[in-house]
Amino acid sequence: MLQSTPLISTIVIGLVLAFTFGVVAQRMRLSPLIGYLLAGIAIGPFTTGLVADQHVANQLAEIGVILLMFGVGLHFSLDDLLSVRAIAISGALAQVLIATPLGLSIGWWLGWTPGAGLIFGIGLSVASTVVLLRILQERRLIETDRGRITVGWLIVQDIFMVTVLVLLPGLAGLLRGDADAAPDPVALMQSLGFTLGKITAFVALMFVVGRKVIPAILHYVAHTGSRELFRLAVLSIALGFAYLAAELFGVSFALGAFFAGMILSESRLSQQAANETLPLRDAFAVLFFVSVGMLFDPQVLLAHPVALAATVTIVVLGKSLPAYLLVRLFGYGRWTTLTIATSLAQIGEFSFILAGQATALGILPELGRDLIIAAAIISILLNPFVFAILDEILARRERARAAEKVAPEEEAEQATVTRTPVPPTSLTDHVVLVGHGRVGSFISKALTQNKVPLLVIEDDPDAVDAINESGIEAISGNAASPELIAAANLGAARCLLVAIPEVFEGGQVVQQARDINPSLLIIARAHSEEEIEHLKKLGANMVVMAEHEIAKEMLEQIGSVVVPPEPVG
Repeated sequence: MLQSTPLISTIVIGLVLAFTFGVVAQRMRLSPLIGYLLAGIAIGPFTTGLVADQHVANQLAEIGVILLMFGVGLHFSLDDLLSVRAIAISGALAQVLIATPLGLSIGWWLGWTPGAGLIFGIGLSVASTVVLLRILQERRLIETDRGRITVGWLIVQDIFMVTVLVLLPGLAGLLRGDADAAPDPVALMQSLGFTLGKITAFVALMFVVGRKVIPAILHYVAHTGSRELFRLAVLSIALGFAYLAAELFGVSFALGAFFAGMILSESRLSQQAANETLPLRDAFAVLFFVSVGMLFDPQVLLAHPVALAATVTIVVLGKSLPAYLLVRLFGYGRWTTLTIATSLAQIGEFSFILAGQATALGILPELGRDLIIAAAIISILLNPFVFAILDEILARRERARAAEKVAPEEEAEQATVTRTPVPPTSLTDHVVLVGHGRVGSFISKALTQNKVPLLVIEDDPDAVDAINESGIEAISGNAASPELIAAANLGAARCLLVAIPEVFEGGQVVQQARDINPSLLIIARAHSEEEIEHLKKLGANMVVMAEHEIAKEMLEQIGSVVVPPEPVG
């Protein structure tokens, strides 16, 4: 049955096992990413469990990469990219120049050709786009200096790897050590120039044509009033431009999607576009980690433990140490630098592509490919633990600050270790409003006119900036996050109004709020009888359903018409 429906079976088995292992990892206070990787190992060809289709899984994972990079582009701008170009270019090149000789030394020790060692070292020098972006998103760092630097770093690495992959077939004979395989320098230069020209043409096309075409398409669809068409338009733009970039310009899917998102970020519909792609983006990103786990052969742990340990050391330390030193040279603080260096201490999708192509061309032995895949799995597994260590260091320093006075500038640097903190509100006897859409904005206007202390929690950063500028205190982020709920000071609040339409997130907010303050008045919003029952079970005092209120108002308006007057006398 599995062979007759490889697409369906891969999606179903991959997502179900990812969910199962992800929940277990979460219960053990580990990153769900670890569970996703273990799910891939369980259904990979090297274990005794169910075997899913590796080819199908890789293609599904590519969709996750496209949507993820498109989402990052929606929160990025050309100015952001240009502002970090110096450190991003320098950092990416420094990592390649240091990691490559280290990989070359391992190849020499294992008896490989210099070409094999060179490709092996290059494969160890580039970080995983998906892993790094998931880390930044979980810690709300995408729009910080650290986020902009690391994303810019990724873009430079991607362009470098695209160039390497294009040149690799022409250099295959030389890298294999063939005696009569001297490459044609003219052909190589033409190939390199053609590749760089195509990349330049694609970027120019995106900025010249894309700035008008992409926003115009979305604005037209938005005016039709069809949410289904708008969602389809967003997915078509993300996937379509990624495919166009790969097929016509030789640019990676990820880069094509990133530039499409970055162009769209200038439109006022960018936040809505991000929300529409979020569910699919998360699901396919999970499949990416499952597909990575499927590549892992546990035998390499037993057959070549020393070589694997050396490879992992290069990835975790050999890459992160030069990154740390370089970022410090650019004048950034110690904790900001540690965050960037730790984020880059892993490898992923481009390393797999390079290793696979080099193995197929006879340049890299199969052991080299297996070591790269195993090092990727281990480094991805280690990354959350390293961040947990940094978080623990931060917690200890916070406790130490309570015991002794710290200089203000040092204190500010300590407060930005590995995640953007959410400052708690100083408001008391206030109303906390979750969501500032059509319903929430109406509520906030009425409360402000009556001079009621108000705190708004909204996940649209642009909306939060506008709310703060109007004089209302607002926090940016998902209200279901325990950190945001804690910052709202619900213990001293007058009331909590949950105005977001998503019942799942709304229920999480209600449940956490009720745990914090058992006597708090909580009023939520619902769209069905089932949602009303669900929210009340979680602790809401009152749940308002729009259809009910409309019906009551209409009945009140026609009451004098349908109710017969009482008889006189």
